[in-house]
Amino acid sequence: MTQLNAVEIRSVSKFFGFGEYAVAAVNETSLAIRQNEFFTLLGPSGCGKTTLLRLIAGFEFPTHGEILLDGENIAAMPPFKRPINTVFQNYALFPHMTVGENIAFGLQMLGRPKAEVAERVAAMLKLVRMEALANRRTSEISGGQQQRVALARALAPRPKVLLLDEPLSALDYKLRKEMQIELKRLQAETGITFIFVTHDQEEALTMSDRIAVLSAGKVLQVGAPRDIYDAPADRFVADFIGETNFLEGRVIAFSGQHADVHLKAGGQIRAAVPSDFTPDGDVTVVLRPEHAGFCAPEEASGSGGIRGALTNIIYSGTDTHYHVRLSDGATSFTIRQQNKPNQSIGLAVGDEVGIAFAPNAARVLRG
Repeated sequence: MTQLNAVEIRSVSKFFGFGEYAVAAVNETSLAIRQNEFFTLLGPSGCGKTTLLRLIAGFEFPTHGEILLDGENIAAMPPFKRPINTVFQNYALFPHMTVGENIAFGLQMLGRPKAEVAERVAAMLKLVRMEALANRRTSEISGGQQQRVALARALAPRPKVLLLDEPLSALDYKLRKEMQIELKRLQAETGITFIFVTHDQEEALTMSDRIAVLSAGKVLQVGAPRDIYDAPADRFVADFIGETNFLEGRVIAFSGQHADVHLKAGGQIRAAVPSDFTPDGDVTVVLRPEHAGFCAPEEASGSGGIRGALTNIIYSGTDTHYHVRLSDGATSFTIRQQNKPNQSIGLAVGDEVGIAFAPNAARVLRG
């Protein structure tokens, strides 16, 4: 028997305003979120990801479409009747209450027996590793500790789905990285479906089982982090997820899953082609900076004769970014290489370089 998805979004739209002034925050969106997965809604500000989260929570109702939880349509159900909890960006804790009292509050509002509340609070304190701070007021603890309390409070009633609306955005970089690991641990230990909203691409790639990339109220691509990164569906996804080199050209030959493309910047490139797609005419090829390297200009013919002049070298600690102006004098290309102790590639700004890359590193985009 096929297991039901945790959440299904079926042709959901949400309009704000009326008539000619109506704006579609979510536009004919469909998604299937599996049981017990860490699913991320990723996109820039205004793409509709938070509106979609609020529709699942019941804080907004769809203009049309269905929202299913374990196969039941909950689109018209008020939020307090949905077995779904939300962790907000500002945590929404009660500052006059202790950590333990904050965690207990939701259970008490549900009318749970005192013994069950006490047992559940103890279990949640252990889960988020805050037993020692149970009697501390939340106004007296750090931002990272407040985030743990908010998570414990949301998890205490054992919701079927936990929604997280950019809960890490207020934390500093180091604490944010620690909490990414902590959230992933909590999801794995509880087995609850997490639906996470963020505009941070690195955060999404680090934490998610699958990612939905949104733009202008529509889902552009859904897939595992590696699929989203290595095989973007279109230019927006390729540009939004990490750094990307875009090379314009024209298809001169196509065979199987590869196309030979003559580049406007000079040279020729052999690139992988998405399945069920026949490239023709003008196309865009993408090549990630870390998938490219240097070779002598006279050796660049092995990579289609792509060459240029080194215009900038930027050291960023773990990596160095090399900016190259290709032979057409207009196209910029970036190469990123991981730094190693006492290693130097012996290049300087102004040097002529060839660009080398592995087979299948370049990819033709759809559209």
